[in-house]
Amino acid sequence: MDADVIVVGAGPTGLLLAVELRRAGVGVLVLERHRRIRQVAKAGGLSGQILDLLRLRGDLARFEAASTAPRPAPIFPWGGMHVDLTRLPDPPMAALPLPQPLLEGVLDGFARELGAEVRRGHEVVGLSQDAEGVTVEVSGPDGPARMRAAYVVGCDGSRSRVRDLVGIAFPGTTYPEVQRLAATTMPESVTQAEDGGLEVAGVGSIGFGFTRTERGEFATGSADPAVLGVYTSEEESTDYDDDEPMTVAEVRASVRRVRGIDLPMGDPIRLTRFTFHARQVERHRVGRVLLAGDAAHLFPSPGAALNVDLLDAVNLGWKLGAVVGGWAPEGLLDSYDEERRLAAARTMLHTQAQIALRRGHDAAAQALRELVGGLLVDEQPLRRLGSMMAGSDVRYPLPGHERHPLVGTFAPDLALVGDPGPGGLAGLDLRARPVLLDLADRADLRDVAREWEHRVDLHSVDLHSVDLHNVDLHNVDLHSVVAQDRPADALLVRPDAHVAWAAGVDEPTGTAVDALREALARWFGAGRTEGAPRERVVAE
Repeated sequence: MDADVIVVGAGPTGLLLAVELRRAGVGVLVLERHRRIRQVAKAGGLSGQILDLLRLRGDLARFEAASTAPRPAPIFPWGGMHVDLTRLPDPPMAALPLPQPLLEGVLDGFARELGAEVRRGHEVVGLSQDAEGVTVEVSGPDGPARMRAAYVVGCDGSRSRVRDLVGIAFPGTTYPEVQRLAATTMPESVTQAEDGGLEVAGVGSIGFGFTRTERGEFATGSADPAVLGVYTSEEESTDYDDDEPMTVAEVRASVRRVRGIDLPMGDPIRLTRFTFHARQVERHRVGRVLLAGDAAHLFPSPGAALNVDLLDAVNLGWKLGAVVGGWAPEGLLDSYDEERRLAAARTMLHTQAQIALRRGHDAAAQALRELVGGLLVDEQPLRRLGSMMAGSDVRYPLPGHERHPLVGTFAPDLALVGDPGPGGLAGLDLRARPVLLDLADRADLRDVAREWEHRVDLHSVDLHSVDLHNVDLHNVDLHSVVAQDRPADALLVRPDAHVAWAAGVDEPTGTAVDALREALARWFGAGRTEGAPRERVVAE
């Protein structure tokens, strides 16, 4: 074997998956067809739940250090409107500016730091699998080669060669329009008004936000008065090569067609074009070959895909690590497909709704936009939509979810005192191992968990406060949860920061012990009644 796992594609998804696998002690080889990191900034930064997860992991600082600008106010485009989350004291959606070339540079260094091997200029051109592993045929700088691993994961984008080689269908819709997004320096003849609009010499005032014309859609806006932000969308069937950089001249020509003005623009900061697709694979796995990221799903809205892609990597990493490590319980790897197809479907719901809101030009469509915009001045629908945009409204239907409303959700933002000290869940090590949080001094539950000490960390803590605003449980009544001093007596938190099991407040010993033992075995394999060494993970 050349590696335990071969990851095809060194974009953000593939590189983060390499990080996750190395943390689980798995040997990883990443193959990328491009010889160097591409400078086309397809994504402008991180947003949504991945930021919360990086914070819990203690990893966020390295991404913040590479960020190109201060965090913007939480005002996001959605369906041809702007969703203003500044109305909320604790917005569920946030963003970190980090253009994709810089993001990939951070992740590349991170993966190599943990021991992953990244080979650029290596294109996968063939693939076959058997009961023992997967063989890939590679075209590289030194000619053709064959490489072998126990598993292969295709993180090779929307035109995935891996997906095609294993015959996974990719049904859906491609919308006949091209979006262009540009950020340039602010030219001398353009100034930003206090309301976010523009004053353009020889043109006049251009209002902040979206403008629809017979030729398409135009928007301008920026959180930085020194930066000019421009967006256009127009009906167009041209199939652009992703490797062909967009130019400022191309953007200005699009603005003339759509808006009918000659808009001065400065030096390019970020230029990208994209076509909207609504596509999702029917399954993420065929035997020993899996898919993640854009190879598995495409969404018809900017800003959604990268969050879902990276969360794919986090969900898959620890599960595949368990399989390679030889301790995965039956069905663990299958849960990756089940859970991430659910998350992708949830994202597809709100991104396709945006298409319906944005593309309509008649009076009925305008009425719909005004109606939805009016609803979004109220806290509850605004919070619900913000959670949906962030991906934090996803609740996996895990066993026991009917017993406690936190089961299947992203772990709530607990403020803890005692062991491990102030700092909430961010003070715990969720990087490679699950955690059992004893919030009520339950010796009976701790005794059960000790049978899994070789795989599960145990922390007894006092609950200082709990913030459930980042948890959207749809129609679940949270009153019974937040009315208590604590949301549960104990929480079993998976490495991907989702709650695998929860004990209700003052839940009887017999019921709680049996349920915890079942959850531990389901997710983390067989327990050990005698002492066993802590299973090896990569030191950091």
